Amino acid sequence: MRIQRLQLTNLRSLSSLALDASPEINLVHGANGSGKTSVLEAIHLLSLGRSFRTHQARHVITEGCTEATSFAQLCDEQGASAGNLGVSRSNQGELRARFQGQDIDTAGLAALMPVQVIDSDAFNLLDGSPSIRRQFIDWGGFHHSSRFISTWRGFQRALKQRNSLLKYGRIDRSVLDVWNREFLSYSEELTKLRQAYVEAFIPQFRSILTALVGDSAGGSAGEPVGELDIELRYSRGWDRERSLEELLNEGFERDQRQGFTGYGPQRADLRFRVGGRSAAEHLSRGQKKLTVSALKLAQGQVYSETTGRRCIYLIDDLPAELDARHLGKFCTYLKASGSQCFITCVDPELILELWGVSEQGRLFKLENGKLTASEPFGDSE
Repeated sequence: MRIQRLQLTNLRSLSSLALDASPEINLVHGANGSGKTSVLEAIHLLSLGRSFRTHQARHVITEGCTEATSFAQLCDEQGASAGNLGVSRSNQGELRARFQGQDIDTAGLAALMPVQVIDSDAFNLLDGSPSIRRQFIDWGGFHHSSRFISTWRGFQRALKQRNSLLKYGRIDRSVLDVWNREFLSYSEELTKLRQAYVEAFIPQFRSILTALVGDSAGGSAGEPVGELDIELRYSRGWDRERSLEELLNEGFERDQRQGFTGYGPQRADLRFRVGGRSAAEHLSRGQKKLTVSALKLAQGQVYSETTGRRCIYLIDDLPAELDARHLGKFCTYLKASGSQCFITCVDPELILELWGVSEQGRLFKLENGKLTASEPFGDSE
């Protein structure tokens, strides 16, 4: 799906805004605090029912208002109308979403409007907790296999029940055995689906990272980039040499003392290594930005190959951390992907130059929460 027209109300500093979007690049520029990132948040609200900057709905809603709303007229990749999508979030956290006049849940939103976000928080894929990397894998798994969402939900239910029993204290072992079997069954299936996705993802990641790095040095503020030989390995959440059932039995008393399950897919991770060392500790800031960009672009590429459709890219402050050469390579790849992009920046001149000619692109200027200019891409003075 692509967005033809976007309308939003009461989202942070944007009390009301509407724009007609390009199917290719939409460059939103303006001073810091003008509301650029809120445009991206409105699109993310349409995809996952929340902002990518916070899970607390009240922080997104304009002060003094009770709800924020995002509405889009959608089209397919051939430009044919595909219906209207509306999502609202109240300051109490209530989510309402409708597509073509029918209620839609969060899984439906995610399937309808897949987005990839590249912003300053994307560094957490390397530096942050394993839960962030699990979310990354699960986004890909959700779109890679129709069985993923039901398996993931079944696993979460079994994990919750097992943990509840562990916290209860005196446990009926027959009841625990029932949930152990559920937990083991869903763990095995979820792990297979995650591994299948990671195996499809890794070649795309390595290919795109090679294309972005290129053949010479140059990162943020002159940092060396050079060749990045990054090893990715999926860790399933327990010892590769032993069965999960065996570990659950051995660790029962410890799990009971702690009140939660110590082994399983809930502890899975995606490990990044460079020369045997942690990538998070070894890479420069510029190298990390290239790596994260490659991760996001590769996820979009796998999605496209799996579904025959393209995701939407939301890119906040694109020029940050990259020099012009690597930024140019990024723009070249993104343009060639054919994906719809919404990109924010303070000064659009560099991106206009690096992106090159775009017959359909649009340039939007925001000032103090208001859209003050909308023109064809490349027509700015």
